[in-house]
Amino acid sequence: MTAMAPTRTETDLSFLLDHTSHVLRTQMTAALAEIGLTPRMHCVLVHALEEERTQIQLAELGDMDKTTMVVTVDALEKAGYAERRPSSTDRRARIVAVTEAGAAVAQRSQEIVDGVHRASLGALPDDEREVLVRALNRLAGGHLATPAETSQGARRARERAR
Repeated sequence: MTAMAPTRTETDLSFLLDHTSHVLRTQMTAALAEIGLTPRMHCVLVHALEEERTQIQLAELGDMDKTTMVVTVDALEKAGYAERRPSSTDRRARIVAVTEAGAAVAQRSQEIVDGVHRASLGALPDDEREVLVRALNRLAGGHLATPAETSQGARRARERAR
């Protein structure tokens, strides 16, 4: 005898958000790869240009662990887009400073990111686009603003094997 699967009574929001987020990330990664950047590199450059920030601050903004952040800044340094420097406000702290070449590539990468977002939202009629963005902003700032604390921890969406 086989068990009957439970009847789903609600839309599978987890699948919809995970799937669309994954596809958007792959599109973003492919688009930025054309100029030699990753989404993380773009994130670090843009946030480092906004104001003087340490690696730890940038890691928090980009939702990266320390190891990932170090690897990302190492890659930016190797490409000549950023460098670690002493902070102007705290001699003990080091900040990630964007070079002139890094600022130029950040400008281009922001145009690419905006284009990917524009194309995604452009697949919807204007009225649906506005509703979707407003609803996602409301969720991100409200009910889904803070992850739940759990002893097991929730895994992030897994990327498909190539």
